[in-house]
Amino acid sequence: MSQIFHPRTNVYAKLSIVGGVLLAVLLGAAGWFFILSPYSTLVGVAREQPVPFSHRHHVKEVGLECLYCHTSVDEAAFAGIPPVKTCMTCHSQIFTDAPVLEPVRNSYKTGEPLKWTRVNNLADYVYFDHSIHINKGVGCSTCHGQVDEMALTAKGENLYMMWCLDCHRAPEQYVRPLDEVYNMDWQPPADQLAQGKELVAEYGIHVEQLTDCSICHR
Repeated sequence: MSQIFHPRTNVYAKLSIVGGVLLAVLLGAAGWFFILSPYSTLVGVAREQPVPFSHRHHVKEVGLECLYCHTSVDEAAFAGIPPVKTCMTCHSQIFTDAPVLEPVRNSYKTGEPLKWTRVNNLADYVYFDHSIHINKGVGCSTCHGQVDEMALTAKGENLYMMWCLDCHRAPEQYVRPLDEVYNMDWQPPADQLAQGKELVAEYGIHVEQLTDCSICHR
C-alpha cells in the first residue's frame, strides 16, 4: 500500500504545534503588557477636569498641606474633595478675575458643585479606607505618587490587586513614621526593613490578617 501522507507531514505537524504554542505565549504576553500599560491603567495620564487644578503649584510652590484640602483623609474612608468655599478662601483675594477660575466662582455663587473627574477609582466590590492607611503609616506618595510635582493630577499607581498585595504581604517595606505620612519628599532609609518591622509592631499591624479576602472585599 502506498504511503498516504508525504514524509514531511510529520515535520509540518510538529512545526504547527510549536508555532501554535509560541503564538499563544506571544498573545498572552501582549495581553499582559496591555493590561499593565498606561493605555489601560491610565497611570501618568492626566484627566480632563472642569478646572485645571495644579498640585505642583498649590503644594510645591505655595506650600499648602494635604490636610488643608483633604480634611477628612485621616478620619474617614474617603479622602474628600474640597468644597469651592475652600478654594475661595484664597481666590476671593487673589486671581479674582482669572478666566480659568470662572467655574469655581460660578459654583460658589450658585451652589452648583463642580463635577470633578475621578482620577483614582476602585471597583465597586473593593473596600478601601483612607484613614486606616494614614494612621498605620502609609504615606500619600506611596499610593498617589509624587502628586506635588503634577501640574495636572494623574494616577500614580495602577491600583491592581497584585499591587495592593505587595504591601499587604510585606508592610514593613512601605510604612513610615506617622509624622512623615504627608511628607512628599520622604524616602525610605537604608534600614527601612528593620525600621519598618518596628513600626509594624508599634502600629499594631497584624500582617497575617492583611491577606484575608474580607479585608478588602466586604
